[in-house]
Amino acid sequence: MNILDQAAGTFFAESREMLAQMEDCLLRLEVEPADRDTLDALFRSAHTIKGSAGLFGFDHVVSFTHEVETVLDQVRDGTVALSAPLVALLLRCADTVGHLIGQVESPSNQGDDRARTEEARTLVAELKAVTGTRPAAAVAPARAGASTGNAAGAEEAGAQPPSGAWHISVRFGRDMFRNGMDPLAFIRYLETLGELEHVFTIEDAIPGQQDYDAESCYLGFEMRLATAASRTTIEEAFSFVRDDCELRLVPPGSRIDAYLALIDALPEAHERIGEILVACGAVTRAELDRALDQQSRITEGERAAEPIGALLARETGVPERVVEAAAGKQGKAREARAEESRLLRISADKLDGLINLVGELVIAGAGANLLARRARDRPLTEATQTVLRLVEDIRNSALQLRMVQINETFTRFRRVVHDVSRSLGKHIELSISGADTELDKSVVERIGDPLMHLVRNALDHGIETPAQRLAAGKPEMARVTLNAFHDSGSIVIEVIDDGRGLDRERILRKAVERGLVEAGATLGDSEVMNLVFEAGFSTAEQVTDLSGRGVGMDVVRRNIEALRGSVSLSSRIGEGTRVTIRLPLTLAIIDGFLVDVAGGSYVLPLDLVRECVDLRPECAAQIGDAAVGCIDLHGEVLPVVHLAAWFGQPAVRSNRRSVVVVRFGEQRAGLIVDRLLGEFQTVIKPLGRLFAHLKGIGGSTILGSGEVALILDVPALIASAEHGRTAPRRIGGSGATQDAVDLQQIQEAQHEPAALPTAAH
Repeated sequence: MNILDQAAGTFFAESREMLAQMEDCLLRLEVEPADRDTLDALFRSAHTIKGSAGLFGFDHVVSFTHEVETVLDQVRDGTVALSAPLVALLLRCADTVGHLIGQVESPSNQGDDRARTEEARTLVAELKAVTGTRPAAAVAPARAGASTGNAAGAEEAGAQPPSGAWHISVRFGRDMFRNGMDPLAFIRYLETLGELEHVFTIEDAIPGQQDYDAESCYLGFEMRLATAASRTTIEEAFSFVRDDCELRLVPPGSRIDAYLALIDALPEAHERIGEILVACGAVTRAELDRALDQQSRITEGERAAEPIGALLARETGVPERVVEAAAGKQGKAREARAEESRLLRISADKLDGLINLVGELVIAGAGANLLARRARDRPLTEATQTVLRLVEDIRNSALQLRMVQINETFTRFRRVVHDVSRSLGKHIELSISGADTELDKSVVERIGDPLMHLVRNALDHGIETPAQRLAAGKPEMARVTLNAFHDSGSIVIEVIDDGRGLDRERILRKAVERGLVEAGATLGDSEVMNLVFEAGFSTAEQVTDLSGRGVGMDVVRRNIEALRGSVSLSSRIGEGTRVTIRLPLTLAIIDGFLVDVAGGSYVLPLDLVRECVDLRPECAAQIGDAAVGCIDLHGEVLPVVHLAAWFGQPAVRSNRRSVVVVRFGEQRAGLIVDRLLGEFQTVIKPLGRLFAHLKGIGGSTILGSGEVALILDVPALIASAEHGRTAPRRIGGSGATQDAVDLQQIQEAQHEPAALPTAAH
């Protein structure tokens, strides 16, 4: 990939971020149209896309985005009122900008291109109808020489941008050409902001023939731009090369001191720059001579002694408190830009590769430690323990790199709620909480589709019409809530609506009709509600394009269980529904607790383990060879699963067995094991397709000895035990439960190269 392709890739990635920000701003403005900061952020996003597209010559993107920018500019100056229909129009425009950029990034067939082009023409006509074909203020030439008031600070504090001619001084970096940039592209873009009255090319840095490098850029420019654009707008024109150029701006109407400071800062000779400024019309010859003479009498100490606020107030006439407020805001903006500059954008594939290597390092470290302990070499054991601690720190740091906030996933549903509620004629607001909750990027990427289905079901079948809500004594505005939080080493995501709720008796009747439940069976509320996750189950009287509640819910459950998660549902008729999704924080490496069951090794997620107790002889006698049962723990009844019996393994006669007490969500259970082997850093390896159907097994891992241990999916295991699922066979044998598994067969299969992928997620 050449440098220009890399720069274009950055443009595409940043444009998607800007479009997401535009969508978020529009949806917020629909609720609070007077929010000036949000409106300014919306305008900046559109302007950044337009400017960046112009640098790469994507003229169709520039021309369309310019029309959007024109409308936004008139909304900012109060000429056009921001209404719900206008927000809907601008959302469609943002979609079209994304489609136009997508055509450049991945050219589609000509039919799609023509359709998108026609759609863009239609939207441009609608935008012009809004603006009355009035020219955009941002590109209209302004009067030269008009006074600015406060040149640098007031515009950032919300005042009108200065009108007149800006002086722009730029010296491009040596790597300009190597990075695929063209200095003339920036000049051409500046012409879209106003009128370039003067352009002087600075060639002083061009070396002699011996030292000249054809791939290096030696050019600089002194320009005078008549425009009503703000300082921020002009600076954003150079955003792609901001770190590879020297840019200085002198606002319209600035005093001679500002130009003297410019002369001092530039690398060329003072006389040369002075001549250029005079030729540009920025200053007169007499003003320049007087200023230079005055400058020679003032020491740098005296010049620096006057506070910036007082200096600007004296020079511009703006009240000092306004200048100080603006300067403070600019300082915060600089801090934000400095923070952004410390961020590094890297490929997800490189990050996955790092996690894989860390996983292999964990396994290798465990093997080395095991050998050291077997050799009974104390110094060597201590050294390997130190290595293991360092590996654990590296593991935690590497996993933290993949942790992202769920905010981006949640925020995209604002648009879904906006569009669907309008199409259904309902009034629905989306409430988001816990958006800063972090989880593994791979989990975030795969949870989007299940969440989309749940939100659409809530909007279509969960929420009543406005008339129905008013008749039921509810507010006309309904609410759908997305909530996320950490609990017991997992992340919990909730989709809540305050709609009509689910009718328990109706679900039960449907289940009996479909043969899912025997007539007269006694089921708890949670068991009845979770019947909607059965394949094809639905209580919807009318199927819509958004699907009925229940149709496809089996797919939701299957996708969540594929992430080693679980999903449950609770509802009260007339009050609403709550769908709860519980997911692991990461799919790569976890802290595990290693146990022995019938001579085989199993790993429990350490975050779920609450305590370990000895199994008392009377409790062991009570359970016997049963796979499930109950024991008395601290005066409370604790359901337990005898893992050896559950997995169909031959019983090991032992006078001492242990119960590992686990907790997930509100549920608590015990797992009977033969031996406790301690904590263990666990690199998760997915099972092969042959074993994908197994309930209660979430994956496998490789021990330091090279043996394979199975990782227990505790929520699925307990759920299976609660339902008492049975089956006529086990893998490699017969006569055990459905979820019984032959450990030796899985170990052999997992050691085969085709069945053991190197990916740790």
